[in-house]
Amino acid sequence: MITRRQSLKHLLAASTTMSLLPSFSLAQVTQSHYALTASLANHQLGPNDAPSTPCWLYNETSPGPLITAMKGDNLKVEFINHLPEPTTIHWHGIRIDNAMDGVAGVTQPPIPSGGSFTYSFTVKDSGSFWYHSHNKSWEQVARGLYGGLVVKDSPDELGSDDLFLIADDWRLDENFAIHEDSFGALHDAAHAGRFGNWLTINGKSQPDITVPSHRYLRLRLCNTANARPLHFAFSDWQTMQVVALDGALCQPFEVTNIRLAPAQRADLLIKINDRPLTLNEVSHPDGLVVARLIPEPSLNTAPPKVSLPLNPQPWYPLPQLDEARIIPIHMQGGAMGNLGGAMHGGRMHSLRELASEQGKIWAFNGIVGGPHERLAELSQGEVVVLRIWNDSRWEHAMHLHGHHFWVASREFGHSPRAVLRDTYLMAPDERADLIFIADNPGKWLFHCHMMEHHAAGMVGVIEVT
Repeated sequence: MITRRQSLKHLLAASTTMSLLPSFSLAQVTQSHYALTASLANHQLGPNDAPSTPCWLYNETSPGPLITAMKGDNLKVEFINHLPEPTTIHWHGIRIDNAMDGVAGVTQPPIPSGGSFTYSFTVKDSGSFWYHSHNKSWEQVARGLYGGLVVKDSPDELGSDDLFLIADDWRLDENFAIHEDSFGALHDAAHAGRFGNWLTINGKSQPDITVPSHRYLRLRLCNTANARPLHFAFSDWQTMQVVALDGALCQPFEVTNIRLAPAQRADLLIKINDRPLTLNEVSHPDGLVVARLIPEPSLNTAPPKVSLPLNPQPWYPLPQLDEARIIPIHMQGGAMGNLGGAMHGGRMHSLRELASEQGKIWAFNGIVGGPHERLAELSQGEVVVLRIWNDSRWEHAMHLHGHHFWVASREFGHSPRAVLRDTYLMAPDERADLIFIADNPGKWLFHCHMMEHHAAGMVGVIEVT
């Protein structure tokens, strides 16, 4: 596979040869009816002189088409599957009708090769969301099946000063092909998950992106990697103001860097002057250029869409907990963990048996999870506390379908910050309460969005009746 040194070399070469890309702005016509087709397609992930990469894509683009809708719209997406295997589409972060959630084997049968399905649902909340495959996600998402989705409050809300940037790390071989032999590797599942070696923004390596000058820019960042948290900062550590997390508006606060787990989104306000800004991934001491924002005065003709101050109102306030239902969830497993064995298929197995015979290595409450393992059955309207203990050596991006939850987040420093999220990054040995109102009936997945952890047992169903 491409080593980090080789990838840095190729990235630097790519940055000098790639032509200036058009703006990745959200200045586009909003629709309520879309058509998506999943198929095999080649895409230029590497530099211009590198071979193109065979991928699985929506409408032959990486990422898939950006979907924009108005809050309250009934969004209809006619989907056709031209892949060689079944698939579905999950609308991540949307508080959706259960039948449209797109989880194969839970909310719908997988859509076979050559088959079709029409997703139709009302978008209840404005914000930054995304969509992705939810059948064999650990492989299909890694092959490129994802795209962005933005729901806005007013028809003229979005403009050239509003960008949606999707970050992904791909695991490529020396020929820039996806490294297929490592799909399903138990080593990845037992450790941090499938980390890649090639970083892209909206399907491009180190793009130059034109933006209006002398105004605020709303930067919507989304991490679609299988497992790697991505840590972003500008080269001069310019201050960014966080105004929304996972689509939900929050009380604005300032940061100089932000770390996003897989599936998480953050909306950031950044002041653009007349000089380029370089966005870096800073989890490694050397750092890595992600993209450059190039001010372009000719884009200043339209009135600014982004202004301060914002007066955010949460979708719903933190609920009273006097009569809350508490659901304990003890997360165990993985390499160097303390899980000696767990229940699976109705009987107890040693961890060695689970790993070697079943490819399973994670458990909730001593039970290997799956799409039919029920964690709780709730009554509609109940206030619920998922009392999570990450009793493992690894981080986990815990995602709840169909709901947003309140959490005292420690993702932004040592002091907890109360925020609404749909995906929360839990540190090793962290204990956290995820608090929500079970107001959306149906069977909802709760799982780790490190895709390999999910596949190896870190998943269950919460049913609201």
